[in-house]
Amino acid sequence: MKKIENIKQNGLNFSRRLRRTPFTSSVEKCGVKGFSVVNHTLLPKAFETSIEEDYWHLNSAVQIWDVGVQRQVEIKGPDAFKLVQFMTPRSLKNMKKGSCYYIPLTDETGGMINDPVLLKHSDNHFWLSIADSDVLLWAKGLAIGLKFRVMISEPDVWPLAIQGPLATSLLVDVFGKKIKELKYFHFSHFEFEGTSQIIARSGYSKVSGFEIYLEGFEYGEKLWDLIWNAGKKYNLSPGCPNLIDRIEAGLLSFGNEMTNQTTPLETGLEKYCQVNGSHDFIGKEALKRQKSEGITKCIRGVIFDGPPCPPCAEPWHLYSKSGIKIGNVTSAVFSPRLKKNIGLGVIKKPFWNDGTSIKVAVPGRILNNGKVSNLPFS
Repeated sequence: MKKIENIKQNGLNFSRRLRRTPFTSSVEKCGVKGFSVVNHTLLPKAFETSIEEDYWHLNSAVQIWDVGVQRQVEIKGPDAFKLVQFMTPRSLKNMKKGSCYYIPLTDETGGMINDPVLLKHSDNHFWLSIADSDVLLWAKGLAIGLKFRVMISEPDVWPLAIQGPLATSLLVDVFGKKIKELKYFHFSHFEFEGTSQIIARSGYSKVSGFEIYLEGFEYGEKLWDLIWNAGKKYNLSPGCPNLIDRIEAGLLSFGNEMTNQTTPLETGLEKYCQVNGSHDFIGKEALKRQKSEGITKCIRGVIFDGPPCPPCAEPWHLYSKSGIKIGNVTSAVFSPRLKKNIGLGVIKKPFWNDGTSIKVAVPGRILNNGKVSNLPFS
């Protein structure tokens, strides 16, 4: 009966095309109020608390997030490194086993295909922990067309995030003091139910946290229950990636701030693009040309007046003081810490400088006064 109620409330018609994760039953027991769909998989988006209550809790305690939507693209074989390197402008030459790299994936025009976290198991074995696009098919197509000697698959791996300032203390109780040895954007193996599981010091928030890459769907409820019971003394609560936290931190979302119509240079990812390096990659000539000529638009923060803004379901136009259209807001929310509406947006040159006065066309309102801001918001 619970699942029927959720279907009505969420407006989602569940079927095998919308994949459940090993933790979906657990979030249903915790009173999930809404889902989104990422990589054809259910992502919890709301619980009993408001987005503001969730924000303050995330920044003071610890939360457990079902992020099984972060599907893994596994690339194994003699040409695994060669293929992964060809997919990204970031040089992987010095990447060590057990490390995680944030990498842009680009197409032939330099446009963004995805922005996964890359996990290196060995020189011949990688996982791409992807955002919302079909990287599995992209990688398979490249491998077949270029005759790379690799095996590409989606393994039975389901990330579970533990986020918040008390995350370390909680996971030390569950997995031991070795948790403290994990460096940021590195992973190691931990025992669970007689299996070896990967835990990385990473997460989609500005606060500290970890991601458990659970291998084996059948272990999902046991892992959730173990952490849930251990977390009671730390005020653990169910949660999900928080929009206020994401925007304040300037964390970009593929499909919102980043698409194949934007390049890494336009989205502030230049440090991950060695366009003049020795390695070849898809879109290299396009990005070299863009870097030489200079970008004409980029992602910036915006701060604007008015009552708390509605969800930004469609891009909102941005205008200069003189009424020229200069870009769009792609994500927006009211920040209770800054006591202002804040957002992320694509802004044209030369209007992207910090402090530039702008106007934001929030639906159903007159133009709101605002200004451009550097990221992250301070």
